[in-house]
Amino acid sequence: MRRIIFFLFISLSFSCFSQKEKFSCSNVKQKHFHTKSNTLSLHQIKLTEKYDVNYYNLNLSMSNLSTYINGFVTIHAKSLTSLDTVLFELHQQLNVSTIELNNENVAFTRNSSAIIINTNIQANTSFSIKIFYEGTPPDAVSNPLGGSGMTNDFSPSWGNQVTWTLSEPFSAFEWFPVKQSLIDKADSVEVNITVPSNCKAGSNGILMSVTNDGNGNSTYHWKHNHPIDYYLISVAVAEYVDYSIYANPVGSDPVLIQNYVYNNPQTLPNFQQDIDETATFIELYSELFGLYPFADEKYGHCMAPLGGGMEHQTMTTQGYFEKSLTSHELAHQWWGDQVTCQSWADIWVNEGFASYSEYLMFEHLYPDEKEQDMLNRHDYIMSEPNGSIYVLDSLNGGRIFSGRLTYDKGAAFIHTLRYIINNDELFFEGLRNYQQSFKNKTALGIDVQASLESASGVDLSAAFEEWYFGEGFPTYNVTWNYENYRLHLKVEQNVSAGNITPLFTTPLEIKCRKSNFSDTIIRMELPSQTTIFSLPTGFPITTVLNVDPNNWIVNGTGTIQKDETFFAETSIFENNEEGIIIYPNPTSDLISIKGLENKKCKFSLIQPDGKTMNIGASNSIDLTSYSAGIYVLFIEELESKKQYRKIIKKK
Repeated sequence: MRRIIFFLFISLSFSCFSQKEKFSCSNVKQKHFHTKSNTLSLHQIKLTEKYDVNYYNLNLSMSNLSTYINGFVTIHAKSLTSLDTVLFELHQQLNVSTIELNNENVAFTRNSSAIIINTNIQANTSFSIKIFYEGTPPDAVSNPLGGSGMTNDFSPSWGNQVTWTLSEPFSAFEWFPVKQSLIDKADSVEVNITVPSNCKAGSNGILMSVTNDGNGNSTYHWKHNHPIDYYLISVAVAEYVDYSIYANPVGSDPVLIQNYVYNNPQTLPNFQQDIDETATFIELYSELFGLYPFADEKYGHCMAPLGGGMEHQTMTTQGYFEKSLTSHELAHQWWGDQVTCQSWADIWVNEGFASYSEYLMFEHLYPDEKEQDMLNRHDYIMSEPNGSIYVLDSLNGGRIFSGRLTYDKGAAFIHTLRYIINNDELFFEGLRNYQQSFKNKTALGIDVQASLESASGVDLSAAFEEWYFGEGFPTYNVTWNYENYRLHLKVEQNVSAGNITPLFTTPLEIKCRKSNFSDTIIRMELPSQTTIFSLPTGFPITTVLNVDPNNWIVNGTGTIQKDETFFAETSIFENNEEGIIIYPNPTSDLISIKGLENKKCKFSLIQPDGKTMNIGASNSIDLTSYSAGIYVLFIEELESKKQYRKIIKKK
């Protein structure tokens, strides 16, 4: 049997400071990356900030045989100030024939990718722009910016030709006129795609109708009534079959899962079991994060010959079906779609959480695989010594979509936050609160911090400073000795990027073996690079086995050595310099706290299982209903002084 002992301590400081593969999602997005600064000047970007987009209506003719498009897009918007010009983006390779403002032809000019429309619109006025255009979008070879917003390719595995879009982060303008701003979500979108009748066209929202024109063409009318960011609007055209199933999340009507799968008779049988598991993933994530955000419409997939997936809102584009990829892209419907990063510097709120959702899928559905999943992430993170989760260079596509930092270190950091909070109920409550607070909006990484702190009462500022904005990782070297029921420990911390992050203060677990061959885990604080302390155990310790046995923290391989000459002199449980008296201790019911009568304090109780209970400000605490064991009383004075005392609860 394993027993976990949680304790805090007085430390002696000897410092001035108290390869796995990148995700398919990452690879796909790096290939499609270019920067907004390549297409618009700063002045032009500011012109786009003078209005809000409310609605897009795309009416396009397409084929599965090429990327040629022809049609028009209607945009409803509202002016934020008086406008003499309105600017949208559309790639210069696409030809604009006519533009209408409120159903009247209007003059316009083009400057590279900028469409500049002459207007006379008063402030706070709604208006409609209709842009007629046609042409062939740039492909990845001809586009000097790299990537391609619309692609046509052949699946050698299944023999299908497909045309599909992928607009993240700034490729939407390559196939429709658009305002490419993360913070300006359209309230809704309609997509009408006319395709050869042997094809289907998948897109966002609900399939309202399919109309056959009698000339061998069919128009697919999709409507999505939720706010959506520009890069999540999508189209995929191919010879598909529709394979639809349903999920049944708790507290919801059944959720449609509409899958457009290649019409090759072998494709669906090959992937059907993996597709069916999508329902289980929706039910799991609805429990953890809140109901699937678009339960009133659908979730689904469109197949395309890309090497991973892209989380288009309500209908992900995927190259294949496998539980890690499928769960990752689905999780984006919460982390990236319902709540979207406010800047590419904070892409962690999209990709870090989608990646950690993979781990949660393993934890709940494939528990034998969860440990290796996290270890693989740790190994890849530590393949290089530097790098922050926060993206300092948001013009670098490889950095934004870094599998090592944004995806893996982002996921590992969330795992560490869960460990620091040390209460799953409060951790997931914080995640659900974040989803509700920023529903249909954009958010920053520090907004996640605020939501978790509000739910848990735990200060996460050091964790974010060290792991989110900081760089590198620690390696722990442990020296230990045991004598007369007392464990002596010294933990020395080396860091991989000490010039940027000289210390990681995340609590550390140390696993020990008792004389009866059972194991116990000690959780300790690390306020300095070298920490020495002594702990009365109440049982013999034969060896210290390892540090961080549950892989909560990214850390390198250190040393553990016994030194029979080493003795620590300091133990918190014997130190009472502040004159605080707790009595009776041990106790079977009430304890009283003396010595703090003239101070304003808050008290928390750390239980033997590590969970923290806030118990208010009363100097009398009733432990009658608590199980017998060793507890730690956390005393926090309003002037930020913190103290800890051991309490023994008797039967």
